[in-house]
Amino acid sequence: MKTQTTGCVAAAKAGMDEKTARKYVKAGNLPSELKVEHTWRTRTDPFEAHWEDIREKLADNPGLEAKTLFEDLQRRFPGVFSDGQLRTLQRRVKRWRALEGPSKETFFPQLHRPGELAQSDYTHMGKLGITIAKQPFDHLIYHFVLTYSNWETGSICYSESFESLSEGLQAALWELGGVPQAHQTDRLTAAVHNALHQEEFTQRYQALLRHYNLSGRKTQAASPNENGDVEQSNYRLKRAVRQALLLRGSFDFESIEEYRRFLRELFTKLNRGRRERFLEEQRILRHLPQRRLESCTRLEVTVSRASTIRVSNNTYSVESRLIGESLQVELFADHLDLFYAQKRVDSMPRLRGRCRHLINYRHVIDQLQRKPGAFENYRYREEMFPGSCFRLAYDELKERHTQQVAAREYLKILALAAKESEVAVAAALDELCGHQPVTAQAVEELVHAQQIASPVTEIGVAAVDLLSYDRLLSGQQELAHAI
Repeated sequence: MKTQTTGCVAAAKAGMDEKTARKYVKAGNLPSELKVEHTWRTRTDPFEAHWEDIREKLADNPGLEAKTLFEDLQRRFPGVFSDGQLRTLQRRVKRWRALEGPSKETFFPQLHRPGELAQSDYTHMGKLGITIAKQPFDHLIYHFVLTYSNWETGSICYSESFESLSEGLQAALWELGGVPQAHQTDRLTAAVHNALHQEEFTQRYQALLRHYNLSGRKTQAASPNENGDVEQSNYRLKRAVRQALLLRGSFDFESIEEYRRFLRELFTKLNRGRRERFLEEQRILRHLPQRRLESCTRLEVTVSRASTIRVSNNTYSVESRLIGESLQVELFADHLDLFYAQKRVDSMPRLRGRCRHLINYRHVIDQLQRKPGAFENYRYREEMFPGSCFRLAYDELKERHTQQVAAREYLKILALAAKESEVAVAAALDELCGHQPVTAQAVEELVHAQQIASPVTEIGVAAVDLLSYDRLLSGQQELAHAI
């Protein structure tokens, strides 16, 4: 009776039914020892007769999918295999890959040491839908990561040029406050020569590395996993940016500077959890040089007869008075400065991509007025319409006049926009189009009417009673004595 009671209590404590407990006690074995391994099939393998043929196909082409093989069997043996048997073949192919198939790519975890290596890369941000003043902002972020602590920072750029690499790397190092032993990129054309070149890195990139006493490293061709820390950080960064934008409630920024502040705050937040390991690295980092290296590329170009220059496979217009002269160009990541006789004569945004053009109508309008016949077939004619209202005005002029007269009249309007105000001329054209004929004289009259200053409102300023200050001071002195 006592044994039976003890067994009941033991079964209850184990959360087991009393009958099950008696079965295990009677057998004298543990539950795991009583389990029989399932080594038999419950149903016939429908693919047994064709498996050798399937195996040969897999051995010759390991990339074949089970579904492709199954559809091939259905086509060769109509009515033998039903769609519901696909899963059976998938399981068998899966076992073949694990037991007999080719080896899979293996990733080898790397040992990172403090202050040893930094990696950098570019990541495209266009798919996030970020806008500046409601306009799409297609851009990249130069991304810099320390592999030991995963401390990261980045900067906005527009291409994978050497100028953006130099500016981004130097900004990251100065924000970091020190220099690691080595810097690694993928095979950027701005930094790395192709395999046939004698030198590993470009001269400009070597000069940048020497300035900061950095050892340069690059990944092997088609091996982005070698830059794995920054590649993975790219994914996490874009996810963090998207989440921060969703929390912010808007993907639009008033200016690029506001977007830069947003990114700086985000990087600060991301780096807070890495402070302990970052401090380890910071103690080992080498000192920065005394100054930054200039990030621009200097070029010398000659202004063509079309009043344009070619810089990095793109075309820019300049003042026609500079035709035939040599200009010094300082090419930065986002803009270029033009110098003549040691004096800066212009500054303009840098174009992205290749074979593009940036033509300012103000540079050529005076010469176009002298040669109005060249306007209709001018290669860059579309750049001569700074707004839709200008194009509508020209189309209306062509409806009422010959092509030569329309071009001459429109160029007068465009010259007025260059001389007076493009905004005022656009407003005048909006008022005229669809209401009365557009003429240069009518536009000029409306522009001058807008410029008539409204009378200044007279504001009366009452005379100040100086005695009130004396009373205020005396009151403060009495209060001080009372305290």
